[in-house]
Amino acid sequence: MRASFTQDWIEVDGVSTRYVHAGANSDPALVMLHGTAGSWECFAANLREHARYFNCYALDMVGSGFSGKPDVDYEIPVYNAHVRGFLRAVGLKRASFIGVSLGAWIAARLSIDHPDMVDKLILLSITGLVANVESMNSIRSVRTKAVDDPSWDNIRNIFTNLIYDEANRIPDLVALRQAVYQQPEMKRAMEHVLCLQDPEIRRRNLIPDQDWQSIRAPTLVVAAPDDKEVFYTSALRVAQLIPQARLVELRQVKHWAQFEQYEAFNRLSLEFLRA
Repeated sequence: MRASFTQDWIEVDGVSTRYVHAGANSDPALVMLHGTAGSWECFAANLREHARYFNCYALDMVGSGFSGKPDVDYEIPVYNAHVRGFLRAVGLKRASFIGVSLGAWIAARLSIDHPDMVDKLILLSITGLVANVESMNSIRSVRTKAVDDPSWDNIRNIFTNLIYDEANRIPDLVALRQAVYQQPEMKRAMEHVLCLQDPEIRRRNLIPDQDWQSIRAPTLVVAAPDDKEVFYTSALRVAQLIPQARLVELRQVKHWAQFEQYEAFNRLSLEFLRA
């Protein structure tokens, strides 16, 4: 509510891409990447503080939010091509990245394949290390149900796995996600988004240990002991694999530590990014 920002759409290789911008163009660039079938608003509590020091962008990645939804499966190379295209479109050659869940997977892969484009990484709710069938089935079931019938209860149920405290699952978030999932093209797009929950497709997109070990960007790994075990253990493992990784833990949060404990996260994030 107190952040000065602009929202717009920009063409990225033929995909109309919704994004917000906050901060001075002369400051170092910082790009924020949301999770599976999400939107830029998961960073609503982070824009204001980070824009004091950084040229901030948060976008709806291809197939998600109010960005374009081409009729192709959204595997990690598709997301990465979209993020690289977005950087070109807004005139950025290099940036730091904050990635949540799928966004962390994408940011890590980008750092591996295009290290010249990445300054620092902040990774939350890390995915891309393992294929956990229970977690994959849960994501597929909840998201499919929500897009097939975007009722208030079905949409709200998504946030039980994202946000620890029920009081923080505010109606604003539910209404926004409902509007996204009510788009006529979203049902087909969700099939493409959820391709990464297919075991065979997921396995070919996973990041092997040696690739995590090749990341040279200074990295802050945020672990949440109160989230599902697979995300917590993945954070611990990745923090061991990345040579220049620092691990911090935030409790009483699930997937969206940057939202639910935003004051603590903003402080840790800015200390790391500005060091």
